[in-house]
Amino acid sequence: MEIEAFRAREYWTVHARLATPRGDQYDATLTVYGGKKLERFDIATEKDAMLAVSAIASRDLKVTSVAAKPASRNPWPPFMTSTLQQEASRKLGMGAKACMSAAQRLYEAGHITYMRTDGIDMAPEAVMAARDAIKKRFGEEYLPKSPRMYKNKAKNAQEAHECIRPTDMMLSPDRLAVAEKDQRALYDLIWKRTIASQMESARMERTTVDVGSADGQVGLRANGQVMLFDGFLKVYDQGRDDEEDEDSRRLPLIVEGETAAKRGITPEQHFTQAPPRYTEATLVKRMEELGIGRPSTYASIVTTIQDRDYVRKEQNRLIPEDKGRLVTIFLLKYFPRYVSYDFTAHLEGELDDISAGDMAWREVLRRFWRDFTAALEGTSELRISEVLEAIDEVLAPHLYPPRADGSDPRECPLCHVGKLHLKTARSGGAFVGCTNYPECRFTRPIGSPDAEVVGDAVLGTDNGDQISLKNGRFGPYVQRGEATADIPKPPRASVPKGWDLATVDLERALALLALPREIGPHPEDGVAVEAGIGRYGPYVKHGAKYANLPDVDEVFTIGMNRAVEVLASKPTRGRATATAPLAELGEHPEGGPIQVMSGRYGPYVKWAKVNATLPRDLEPGSVTLEKALKGEIVYETIETARPRLRMITMPILENKKVISI
Repeated sequence: MEIEAFRAREYWTVHARLATPRGDQYDATLTVYGGKKLERFDIATEKDAMLAVSAIASRDLKVTSVAAKPASRNPWPPFMTSTLQQEASRKLGMGAKACMSAAQRLYEAGHITYMRTDGIDMAPEAVMAARDAIKKRFGEEYLPKSPRMYKNKAKNAQEAHECIRPTDMMLSPDRLAVAEKDQRALYDLIWKRTIASQMESARMERTTVDVGSADGQVGLRANGQVMLFDGFLKVYDQGRDDEEDEDSRRLPLIVEGETAAKRGITPEQHFTQAPPRYTEATLVKRMEELGIGRPSTYASIVTTIQDRDYVRKEQNRLIPEDKGRLVTIFLLKYFPRYVSYDFTAHLEGELDDISAGDMAWREVLRRFWRDFTAALEGTSELRISEVLEAIDEVLAPHLYPPRADGSDPRECPLCHVGKLHLKTARSGGAFVGCTNYPECRFTRPIGSPDAEVVGDAVLGTDNGDQISLKNGRFGPYVQRGEATADIPKPPRASVPKGWDLATVDLERALALLALPREIGPHPEDGVAVEAGIGRYGPYVKHGAKYANLPDVDEVFTIGMNRAVEVLASKPTRGRATATAPLAELGEHPEGGPIQVMSGRYGPYVKWAKVNATLPRDLEPGSVTLEKALKGEIVYETIETARPRLRMITMPILENKKVISI
């Protein structure tokens, strides 16, 4: 909401290309104008910028000072869970879940230490092993006189485990016997960060050159640096979320008092930028700063908000979805205490006190449940209309921003009679609609406050039919023709998520309306293979078999070879894949064989359409008919349970355990 409420502000900077008497050129930025130091918005318009250009052009410049100062950069500490996830996202494009999965496999293979930790200290023997590796691989000059020691500054750090590091410092990434690319890349990152953390600091010289006019009305500054000794940077440099580095330029030899010839003066327009969307890396970093979560929960949090469609991931950025907005506002409105950062961090602290024996866990749970139960009871009798009213009120500044003409932002822009209000959709989401429904059918998504009337945009005609782009309660769609008595529901197709409506022209609309697209007969059985967009996204279909496609646009271009490959890569499920039973236990009292089967989630006992999973400590070979009839944890197939799918819970057999449908 902060990003969407942001309004950009214009400002200008002025840069000059200067040259020394020896002909070497360098760039400088205007920092003093009219005799005073420039602030960010002092040059606000193009007119102001051109006046500044004239002021520089009309004056002779000379170098007023050259200051060179030594500087150093120390290495970063070894990885803990949060920093590993952040770097894997920046440098390898790995999501938090993929990162932890690869780290888990490296840990299980014995290549790295435990990967769920908030500790950055390293075992003394590992420190000495790292120093030996540095000395052997890079030489004495890269080895500091004494080992580097690191301590986590976070207040709630448990540090039950040491940092994430290689178990063998001499095992360089090029010698790692691992086939998977993601594991090799992650190990390379961990090894380099660990080795670099014990290396010598990088040394450099930072130079600042000030250039000005004799009357003091104009001043420019040039910055640069020279690397004297690369130190740990020879092995590793941490990635940045903002890659700009104004001091990274090299400067030629510049002498104080010499003239600075002007080779060019350039004004440059800028606009202030809204806060960036979170990436998985910056979200983990922010949670760590706020004291939310633990090393073991970062990946599951980031994964859950995507799996529940609270956010979607586009170009590595997390974009909020309507469902996420509604859930967030509902919780902020009715459960503000439990979604506040302070509450979560405070509870983490109490759990630490419990583990240290300083607090009684029963009292902590009793106090939490007493207050939480009261909060639940306060919302149990709320009607949907009341909740929508409350959410609509909180979201009002976002949903109904002021209009340029000063008119009522809630007035329906289509009929000018009804008022805009938040409504729920049958799909579970929400939209903004007109209170004058059904006379007025204006709707728009809640995530598009600037979308005024997306009226019926006519894209063109095809075979005499008008092709239109429309906006419905479930989002934008394209339609062929108009509804008539003979054709009450003309052909239509939803515009896929992620498509920019400005790019939906007649050609793309016709392609959508033509779906599903027949690719051709399958080379094995001649049955038609089709590509289309369904409820669960883009797909290819062969007979009754469906396989998902990773990209919507591939639906319109996929050929037979690629389609066959996608279909073949999808595992076949159902009776066709039935395997031979591991054991035959005998007949059920009600008739039918009882068998021990091997399944996707482990061995289970099967009778008719009822399956019973085996406990982890029970070997399939030790299952008897008596044990099978008694049952442990049983679930029914959809075919058996279908008549009771409306039930919330269902007792299973004699053990009275309950599962959810």
